[in-house]
Amino acid sequence: MVYYENDVKKAVKKGILPKEVFIRFNNIFIALDTTNDLGLFDIKKLKSSEKRTYYRLRKGKYRAIFYIENKNYYLISIAKREEVYKRWE
Repeated sequence: MVYYENDVKKAVKKGILPKEVFIRFNNIFIALDTTNDLGLFDIKKLKSSEKRTYYRLRKGKYRAIFYIENKNYYLISIAKREEVYKRWE
């Protein structure tokens, strides 16, 4: 299952994140949820804490930051490369 943070939903609603980009990432995460194969896309492991490991998915100029818990995908942020890391820190 794929879960989106409220910030991601608000960004789509307000037009900050283009709907086409959101749909593209949504389709990618549906494919990941179906196959459970992180090797299908450009995914890189980011820093880890004791509780969870974060990942970055790259698609064009946009990045998605997410983590996996109990075979569910939790999207924290989707934004342009120069913005996503600043917001996520």
